[in-house]
Amino acid sequence: MTHRFPALIAAPAPAAERLWLTGARLFDGTGAALRENTAILVEDGVIRRVADDRERCPDGARPVDLGRRVLMPGLTDAHTHASGRVPHTAKGAEEALPGVAAHFLQAELRDYLHFGVTTIRVCGSQGLMPQQARQAMRYGAFRGPRLLTCGKIISATAPGGRFYGDMYREADGTDDIRRAVREQIRYGADFVKVMTTGARSNELEDPDPLQLTDPELAAVTDEAHRLGYRVAAHAEGLDGCAAAIRHGMDTIEHGMYLHRRPDLLEAMAVGGQVLVPTLSGYYWMAGMGEAVDPAAGPGKPLGADAAHADPGMPPVLTKLAQFNLEQGAASMRAARLAGVPIALGSDVRLATGLEIQRMVHHGLTPAEALVAATRTAAEALGLGEHIGTVAEGKLADLIVVDGDPLTEPRLLSDPARIWLVLQLGVPVAGQALANEVPASPGPAGPAS
Repeated sequence: MTHRFPALIAAPAPAAERLWLTGARLFDGTGAALRENTAILVEDGVIRRVADDRERCPDGARPVDLGRRVLMPGLTDAHTHASGRVPHTAKGAEEALPGVAAHFLQAELRDYLHFGVTTIRVCGSQGLMPQQARQAMRYGAFRGPRLLTCGKIISATAPGGRFYGDMYREADGTDDIRRAVREQIRYGADFVKVMTTGARSNELEDPDPLQLTDPELAAVTDEAHRLGYRVAAHAEGLDGCAAAIRHGMDTIEHGMYLHRRPDLLEAMAVGGQVLVPTLSGYYWMAGMGEAVDPAAGPGKPLGADAAHADPGMPPVLTKLAQFNLEQGAASMRAARLAGVPIALGSDVRLATGLEIQRMVHHGLTPAEALVAATRTAAEALGLGEHIGTVAEGKLADLIVVDGDPLTEPRLLSDPARIWLVLQLGVPVAGQALANEVPASPGPAGPAS
């Protein structure tokens, strides 16, 4: 079913050489304990073998000694809004020219690889920017993560359309809804996203009432599933969550009040519907910068994310974000206990590692948070057969890190600790690329 995923069709060329990654401590993405003394054979961009590193390097493969570093699946962020934010210019300075945003988006996508994020799901952006960037990556303009996009978010005619502009496709009535779904697929969407409720990030929408009627919501799911596409439901209030669950939508984005409805969590667990908690979105709107413990107050932001320390939002929304963080964390914990699959989604740019730390702080174990960022996130996207675990036959999207993320998850927020990133077997980022990736001693045979 690869034809269902433009993101897979748009993949860059896989590595031409075979690699024998040896001396690894393996976190395979399933939650199992680290496997010591592991070797991985990568060929044609695919993991061909997972073996003991005492085995001889296969003929024609290039040995790469990982020095007992941890090898794991590339991270997946299942909820981002990559759109190329252009800084505000000072009064009197030259205004940004048309097209400048695309360059900022390219820089942002490059940076994802430096943090070990090899797949992202863009849950709303401006116009065709994700598709344009993906096409540029496909044809070699630059390297960035595998990019899944919903195209435009399907919404009722609502205030959000005024706030978010070309991110939305407003539709009213079942026929218009079906047309909106088809339009997104026409322009290269990998999945469909629908607003079951309003967004708490603008002052004119309330997350409580359903934004679409029951027949309209049914039309979204029916049309998307009929054509082979998954549905992501923006669902904040409980009515929206209940409707999304009832209509079989595949992922529930946010769902911060679900802990109040154990029956809905039970239904999600039975149906295999995935919760994407998006804790970092609340942190951002509350002005908490890079803090992990909300009680500690705002952290010192890095240069690229300095604006995140002050979202510049009305006080009512900042206060609401603080409340929603408490509620969303409680819902994540309740979902865990109910057996609901949880996938990582940061909701802000370049915060995947921070989201892992925050999920741990708010109740997941490090292993559970890492599984949420690897296997479960891949499964939520419908890509579980391709990525998310280190297993034979999976795509060789892999990262190698200095340190143990099971005991020190914060290392995934530090590019200096990301030693090597492989995308379809091609070394694309990491500290090892400051110099040539070191080869192990001994004959490797001719390159194939």
